[in-house]
Amino acid sequence: MGKRLKQPSRKSTIVPFIQSGEYFFKKGMKAYDRGDLYKAKKYLERAVRLDGRDASFVLQLALVLSELGEYQSSNQWLFAIIHDLDETMYDCFYFLANNFACLGLFQEARQYAEHYLTHEPDGEFADDAADLLELVKFDVQEMTEEQEQVMAWQERARYLLEQGEFAEAIETLKAIIACRPEFWPAHNNLALAYFYSGDVERAQRQLEEVLAHDPGNLHALCNALVFAHYLRDEQQTAALGDTLAGLYPLFREHQYKLGATMALVGRFDVAFRWLHRLYKCGFEADGPFYYWLAYAAYHTGHEPLARQVWERFAALHPEKRGEGPWMERTFGDETLVRIVRWLETEELADQLYGLYLFSRSPQAGKAELALAISRLLPSDPRLRPFADYFLFGRADGPAMRAVNIGRMIDALSAHNEEKEAIGRFAFAMAIRLSAQDEPFANGAAWAAALEYLWRRQRGERVTQKGMAAKYRLSVATVQKYVRKARRFDP
Repeated sequence: MGKRLKQPSRKSTIVPFIQSGEYFFKKGMKAYDRGDLYKAKKYLERAVRLDGRDASFVLQLALVLSELGEYQSSNQWLFAIIHDLDETMYDCFYFLANNFACLGLFQEARQYAEHYLTHEPDGEFADDAADLLELVKFDVQEMTEEQEQVMAWQERARYLLEQGEFAEAIETLKAIIACRPEFWPAHNNLALAYFYSGDVERAQRQLEEVLAHDPGNLHALCNALVFAHYLRDEQQTAALGDTLAGLYPLFREHQYKLGATMALVGRFDVAFRWLHRLYKCGFEADGPFYYWLAYAAYHTGHEPLARQVWERFAALHPEKRGEGPWMERTFGDETLVRIVRWLETEELADQLYGLYLFSRSPQAGKAELALAISRLLPSDPRLRPFADYFLFGRADGPAMRAVNIGRMIDALSAHNEEKEAIGRFAFAMAIRLSAQDEPFANGAAWAAALEYLWRRQRGERVTQKGMAAKYRLSVATVQKYVRKARRFDP
């Protein structure tokens, strides 16, 4: 085999790699298309630094800043375009109007929306600008006494809905509509109040009225989809789901509403698109946001993200730690029949125990089952805070006591084999003590005290010292709570 000729050496040449504004602009747009707004912002800022005279670079940076909620910074760049770069880029007037509206500066928002329509009456954003004008036409500083009253009623109605006081919420919302017949948020909330109070027919009629006057009303469309889903109208659910999947809401509130609604009905691909976009933007989130994002992420193949987000949710709702959308979800007929049997008794303690069993069952997150079970409950106002928590996961206001009682029952169940008997006894005691505004903040102490009383009633020889050791408490703590409970010992 012959020798290979040695390759002649070549002098290496260094080719300079010049990163232009166009290079970073393209990288920024790729990041934007992926929904990574923070990277998009970083690359677009570099593009503008390298080529600050290109108005398209500056405009895209302003739009990303707006989506991140940095409205003042966005406005500075938009003004730079109008005053220094290209005074004919009239779309900037619309984006300024939108930013000012988000800042609550309605007079300025109206001014720039009108500027846009003056220059672009048939422009790309003409309809949106007209809608924005309609939203901000009631300037806060120019409110009449009647308008101030309407706003106060709206806040009151929202509070009543959150507290489950549907009858009073309905009357308040009717008063708003009497003053402002075209105030569609009140119509939408009235539909929800009717639906959750069991009047499905009136709820649907209310939504139909909204959509007849405002066919693109996002909240009404989402509520209609939720109603159809709960009522198992598969054809209507599919049709509305397809309609909403094609929408592109501008405001973050609308994006959240759309994402959460689509997750609830199982359209996880669309839900993930909007909820993940908000998450990457640093959206100031509540518990339900993380709950639905975790489900959407898991069902679209993003399990690591789902687990990360679920931890955020569990930090707000510790009783849900260890659960998640990846857990096995089965709900056998035997379990359902057992829960319904507890709910159909006449004893309040048994009904509460049935609600508790549902809340700790694998299907506790299924909204349609929670709604169905809520309709089995008698109209006893004492049940309301427990239903709010055990069925729908609410953990604020009056439901906070139910949260604490639930933790107390968890402690009793973890330490005892006789779960049903001791659970019913504990709920009976909780009813008596709740009448005295006992918050049940120390769940382990109450569990030790109630187990002590329960076993003594059964003739068992137990000591407070033994209960203290069992629940890892001091004897003095157990003694204190036994004394409190004995005042209402049945």
